[in-house]
Amino acid sequence: MANHQKDFLFVLIKSLSKSEKRQFKIFASRLETSANTKFIELFNILDKSEIYDEKLILKSGVIKKVQLSNLKSYLYKQILVSIRLNIPSQNIRYQLREQIDFATILYNKGLYKQSLKLLDKTKILALENDEKLMAYEIVEFEKLIESQYITRSIQGRADELVIQAKELNYSNTISSKLSNLSLQLYGIMLKTGYVKSDEEYKYIDDYFTKHISKFDDKKFGFREKYWFYNANLWRSFLVQDFLSCYKYALKWVTLFYDNPSMIHLNPVFFLKGNHYLLESLYMLKYKSKFKKYLSLLEDTIKDSHFPVNDNIASLSFLYVYNNKLNYHILEGTFAESEYLIPEILSKLKIHTDHLDEHHEMLFYYKFASIYFGNEKYTECIFYLDKIINNKNLSMREDLMCFARILCLIAHYELGKDYYLENQLKNTYKFLIKMNDLHEVQKEIIKFMKNLNTIYPTDIKKEFVKMRARFIELEKNTYEKRAFLYLDIISWLESKIENRKISDIIKDKAKLINR
Repeated sequence: MANHQKDFLFVLIKSLSKSEKRQFKIFASRLETSANTKFIELFNILDKSEIYDEKLILKSGVIKKVQLSNLKSYLYKQILVSIRLNIPSQNIRYQLREQIDFATILYNKGLYKQSLKLLDKTKILALENDEKLMAYEIVEFEKLIESQYITRSIQGRADELVIQAKELNYSNTISSKLSNLSLQLYGIMLKTGYVKSDEEYKYIDDYFTKHISKFDDKKFGFREKYWFYNANLWRSFLVQDFLSCYKYALKWVTLFYDNPSMIHLNPVFFLKGNHYLLESLYMLKYKSKFKKYLSLLEDTIKDSHFPVNDNIASLSFLYVYNNKLNYHILEGTFAESEYLIPEILSKLKIHTDHLDEHHEMLFYYKFASIYFGNEKYTECIFYLDKIINNKNLSMREDLMCFARILCLIAHYELGKDYYLENQLKNTYKFLIKMNDLHEVQKEIIKFMKNLNTIYPTDIKKEFVKMRARFIELEKNTYEKRAFLYLDIISWLESKIENRKISDIIKDKAKLINR
């Protein structure tokens, strides 16, 4: 389970690597004459503790309660300063920020010419790495200095800076508007979920067209293209146009592969783009391309030039292993994927402070799906119960809903009639409370509710009838996504044909030859 420690200082200390801890102690020893100062003592206590315990800190006798708050704030700041001083020089953003700080020092000392020379070099580096916000900041700084440092070429220099400022301001405004649109679409996704009707589709489409029609993508640089693809991708996800999702996710990823230096500078954006590309390919059931881009992503992450830090390591783990599970679910190779489960559980402990509960629960749902595909229903229920009993998933009712429905089917497979009756009641109560119940969910619960009333001789007929009903629902744009959570059709076919669900899915995967 994720470690949701509330104390920021404690979490920060626990996130430090061995080398960062060593660097901090060297840094701290320079600040104070004695190694046994209170803030170093506090650092050592928290470093050795498994959980944050204020009583344990006070029990040490080194720190009084009235001192603790201020001491924690001071220690927090000093740790960040220590890390900042030891950041690798190849990080372009830190280099740029450092050079701007140096130029500010020179300016404050009245060394205008030196400051301008340094700013000009820094501006060129910023533009080469598409850091237009910093480039704009530098131009504004140059304008300020030029107004105080008079040269013979001030007229030409003034015109040059004004033109640069206008061009950079235009690019930054476009990026800002596109990133705003992307964030607003994401906000709609969180608030209302995917569109469920033609009216909702029209609203999103009109809203998107109104905001996007003002832009000319032919004039875009790297960052503007990135946000343009990002906004289009969220619009496509909202309206469940998975082919369009694939189109813009591929443009996003290709943009990075065409500009390799940007992978190093924006690794999080690169990872997210690959995840959305793989997610759209999973939804389209495009196996060959899925395998190709998953392998390419793994190779890129393993490359020695790919950046490494705690956040990137956690995201890399999340996206690679999530999609490894998806690939096996797509192929129906459930037995072959079981080895991944203990591997993922082990890595979850390592990355526990960097992943939210939703992603952890999503892993559990995939574990349950794999065990269900292997007809290991007890293990399936074990992981589904972890989701069902989680009280913090209000933002992901769909995950909670399908966990309950899959749990219901698993209990049916185990033949536990008493538990099945309880599951039916609990699931039905939960579904009534849901605001956006889909037709698929209604049909599944109705079907499961009637199963116990059907004569054994008629049950296969009922399975055939329900299969036909779900095939019709799968054709509905607003219902088809539900089948990605729960392949109810393949389960029904396994009951009709008296075969394993894994064999049914494998056969289907072979037929989808792409």
